[in-house]
Amino acid sequence: METDFEHPVYSRNVIEFVTVAKEFCAWLEKTPDFPRREFIDTGRKMLPLLYLKASVLPKTETMLKDDFLEKFVSEEEYQQIQNAILLKMGPYNDYLEVFTADMQRSVEPLTATISENLSDIYQDVKDFLMSYRTAVTEIMNDALIELVNNFEEYWGQRLVNVLRALHEVAFNGEDIDEENDEVDPLEDKRNTEDWLISKMQKDWQNDHDDVAL
Repeated sequence: METDFEHPVYSRNVIEFVTVAKEFCAWLEKTPDFPRREFIDTGRKMLPLLYLKASVLPKTETMLKDDFLEKFVSEEEYQQIQNAILLKMGPYNDYLEVFTADMQRSVEPLTATISENLSDIYQDVKDFLMSYRTAVTEIMNDALIELVNNFEEYWGQRLVNVLRALHEVAFNGEDIDEENDEVDPLEDKRNTEDWLISKMQKDWQNDHDDVAL
């Protein structure tokens, strides 16, 4: 494997994206350290910059023969990030989704969560950063290709959706301080999951009872 400092992965646009991406990941990894208002305000400034830097990344050709890239963010780490954001956002975690293909087929309003979408973006960006740290041109190149593709097809839209949601929370005129929350969002999430599981089990049982009759 080669190190070619003339390669696009060492270009100014990529280096600048890496710098912003590091700040983005550090922000989410330190979620519990921020008051809610500061967390939201930081996000409103961080996300547009991340989007801008991702928009000007170069496109290259695949270099790895086996087309395999290691994934660094484990399911446990993903869940830790998601739960931390869920706790931080509390009752402001959910928002109405309008920019999704499912919305066109749905007669009911669809909801999304800031915690899940930010965690999805984190996973892609962090995996890229870890691949970039190898300093192996071929790995950096193919990680860049995957990042750009995922940005265009997946997390770019989620980023602007989350930015819209954070803007709404920041300027809705409410006192959004965490001490005003009345419900533990993790407990509420567990209750919802238990209710959904119970409902699915009941529906499954009813279906089988109908067949037996």
